[in-house]
Amino acid sequence: MQYKLIFLALLFLSISSCKEGDGNKVLYLGHTLPQSHPVHKGILEFQNALEAKSGGTLKVKIFPDAQLGSEREVLELLQIGSVAATKVSAATLSNFVPEYHVLGIPYLFRDKQHQFDVLEGEIGKSILEKGSKFWLRGLCYYDAGSRSFYTSNKAIRTPDDLEGLKIRVMNNQMAINMVNSMGGSATPLAYGELYTAIQQGVVDGAENNPPSFVSSNHYEISKYYTLDQHSSVPDVLLIGTKFWEKLSAEEKVWVQEAADESAQAQKKFWSDSVDESMRIAREAGVEVIIPEKSLFAEKSKSVVEEFVKEFPEMAPIVNKIKNN
Repeated sequence: MQYKLIFLALLFLSISSCKEGDGNKVLYLGHTLPQSHPVHKGILEFQNALEAKSGGTLKVKIFPDAQLGSEREVLELLQIGSVAATKVSAATLSNFVPEYHVLGIPYLFRDKQHQFDVLEGEIGKSILEKGSKFWLRGLCYYDAGSRSFYTSNKAIRTPDDLEGLKIRVMNNQMAINMVNSMGGSATPLAYGELYTAIQQGVVDGAENNPPSFVSSNHYEISKYYTLDQHSSVPDVLLIGTKFWEKLSAEEKVWVQEAADESAQAQKKFWSDSVDESMRIAREAGVEVIIPEKSLFAEKSKSVVEEFVKEFPEMAPIVNKIKNN
């Protein structure tokens, strides 16, 4: 029944096209995150900037909290034109646009500065443009931090400590290969089921960034958080080409400028959220471990080698990023 209601609502949005009665264009934007999340705050910046630049003729209506479905479902809605825009993880997007697989490579970026030099430069913009042939035009990247391991009963100080542990990962081949290469047992599992799975011992832990570790309340049942920072997969703000093509040249400029400005604001929201999340975790008694990251990076080298072997056309992008 719930999905039927969602379908009917989306059908109405599709029929209503992109205009209100007063002629203003409305950009429907759906995403899966709660309104307290720093990425949602970045999207609010996009909304405010776009309405200001357009003098109110371009409006953004936001549907957070997975109101319009999962990340994959909303991407499909963009492709058919029922929804104008969304924010998704580059990991999810890689199932639609192959070049985004590259951004999930473990230890691809040397540090945060290197990451955003790449993403906001020629390489990152080129990847954003690759989605247009799949009706998914990238506008900008949002900071989604670095993913690290957390466990319920055993501390991870070196890769050897992962041996025999069931670690929940996204249903993404790169993430699965990475955990397995380090000695763990990668276990794809729906995010909504993870709290109970850790609590009941179905899995021994998971991997995610600090804001997600805290907002999901996983810090309540995970005693150890190891900041190995194995991957830094960004989020991507996207607009469907079916909506994009309805915009005038001037409106397209406004949309892109608003997106770029929101990305810069979102970095600060993210940084503040990381600091606050780590404070909450430590005060709750979580042991935060700073390991020797090179040990984990060494173990995951085989993942990169296998990826380049399977997708040789991606090798030039990987090399450009490493040499950037």
